[in-house]
Amino acid sequence: MGFDSINCSYFKYDTIAWVFDEANSDFLGDFEVDYESNENASIVYAALAVDKELQPDKVKRQISVVNGKLLVHFEAVEARFLRASFSAFVDVLTLATKTIEQFGQGMEL
Repeated sequence: MGFDSINCSYFKYDTIAWVFDEANSDFLGDFEVDYESNENASIVYAALAVDKELQPDKVKRQISVVNGKLLVHFEAVEARFLRASFSAFVDVLTLATKTIEQFGQGMEL
């Protein structure tokens, strides 16, 4: 299991945890991004929630907003599916975050 805190120019991952669940033979990934407001976290959630997993039998993703943080949980049958799903997810997450930074507060959902 690994925990990391990563700073990037667009957002900060507060916590990332990757785990192999031996009982279920699943690879799990959890992370949170602190947007410091429910409004911004909800905007990003709305952008990401419409993008469904391409292989839902191999990767499951749950997203929620709690206290201004975007919480994300991944479950995958193989590490490579977890990695690919996470990578694609972070691309859209970065784009949504850049949009908020560019256009500022008060964006309508």
